[in-house]
Amino acid sequence: MLEFVNMLNGWVWSPALIYLCLGVGLYFSIRTRFLQLRHLRQMIKLLFDGKSSDEGVSSFQALAMSLAGRVGTGNIAGVATAITFGGPGALFWMWVVAFLGASTAFIESALGQIYKEKQDGEYRGGPAYYFEKGLGQTWYGILFAVSAILACGLLLPGVQANSIADSMSNALDVPQSVTAAIIAILLGFIIFGGVKRIAKAAEIIVPFMALAYIIVAVVIVLLHIHDLPKVLTLIFESAFGLHAGFGAMIGLAIQWGVKRGVYSNEAGQGTGPHPAGAANVSHPAKQGLVQAFSVYIDTLFVCSATGFMLLVTGMYNVVKPDGSGFVYQGVPSSSIQAGAGYTQTAMESIMPGFGSVFVALALFFFAFTTIMAYYYIAETNIKYLSSKIKMDWAITLLKIGIIVVVVYGSVKTAELAWGLGDLGVGLMAWLNIIGILFLQKPALACLKDYERQLKEGKDPMYVPEENGVHLNTELWAEIRRKFTQQADSSKDNK
Repeated sequence: MLEFVNMLNGWVWSPALIYLCLGVGLYFSIRTRFLQLRHLRQMIKLLFDGKSSDEGVSSFQALAMSLAGRVGTGNIAGVATAITFGGPGALFWMWVVAFLGASTAFIESALGQIYKEKQDGEYRGGPAYYFEKGLGQTWYGILFAVSAILACGLLLPGVQANSIADSMSNALDVPQSVTAAIIAILLGFIIFGGVKRIAKAAEIIVPFMALAYIIVAVVIVLLHIHDLPKVLTLIFESAFGLHAGFGAMIGLAIQWGVKRGVYSNEAGQGTGPHPAGAANVSHPAKQGLVQAFSVYIDTLFVCSATGFMLLVTGMYNVVKPDGSGFVYQGVPSSSIQAGAGYTQTAMESIMPGFGSVFVALALFFFAFTTIMAYYYIAETNIKYLSSKIKMDWAITLLKIGIIVVVVYGSVKTAELAWGLGDLGVGLMAWLNIIGILFLQKPALACLKDYERQLKEGKDPMYVPEENGVHLNTELWAEIRRKFTQQADSSKDNK
């Protein structure tokens, strides 16, 4: 079974998917006239625009929920692995992927907003919704929803929990059973509190941990500031095959940089539109731009923090293309595998007694918030299916199931579960990327409409019919009335 799953993963996660993500990012960058540059100021401004309501979360909460899924163990372990097998130049190609992927994140997140619904008094959106309502393909939406529930609800949370338990055991000697109990209690408290509690927890945990991680990385870089110009030169020369030592690795640098960049920032994979659809905004483009910026935060900030830490301290290895040895070996111990261990070694070399513990804590929070994001994605897709079949019991079963999965995963992980989870996420990515290529017109019209209203000095308000969308967007009439009433009330108070 494991061999069969690995074979399927070899097809699903083939270079075709990786370069499809890159090509789609370039295509949408051109179609949106590189909105990731033109609207950078708007992205930052919109982070704090809008407030939560009874129906939806604020823009910042939606961003935090999205980052909870994007910022994970891949930001620590994935960057180290990319450098190990692709050389320092892989970091440059991760930046390229983030830059291009921001436009894809805008398209999918704007679609999540355009075709969202209100279910049980809360906004819900995501690929399953826009495949059915936008493309008119219910079967396609159901296929995506089933893939998301299996991958994010049943398989991947246990693997994330295992990485938490391992890191806490290695750094602090905390028994895995104790870590399992802590994760189960915290997760249960959050998910049984509903979407608002998930959003509130993400709003607090994600910015705090990401900022703390970046600050520690900046301190380490500043302590090696004299080496920074050499490191930057090394990255760019390696990326284009100009470095004497890493020149032969240009193909691997591109391959591993693109692969890890796509895996980390998740642009186009269909995860971001779920929290994006929950946001309480007056125009879909607002949340689309916020979600585009989340790709920058994930890769340009957090992944770069890891990359610079490794390179300025020299605590990394680079494997020869044929695997026969090392082009560069900065971590002599063969017992330390490529991944989080390199990051721990880099921090420990500068901050003895603190670095390893800090990385373990960072992994705890990054992986825990990823589990939260997985739960929310699975819950949203169950809500989608429940509109087709009566499934009132399914949400409760998911809550109990995911707690059981993380407890089991903390003490024992299965390679088969990891493989099946990867298969589900890979299928989500294929379905979503193909779908948004067919459904790009409403998202592009939405961006054009937003830009027009900004030029006219208005606070943009979305009218689907004016954007060529005439079906399945009735909710926007209610949203417009609510925001108009709020604007009128604000004028009266003044």
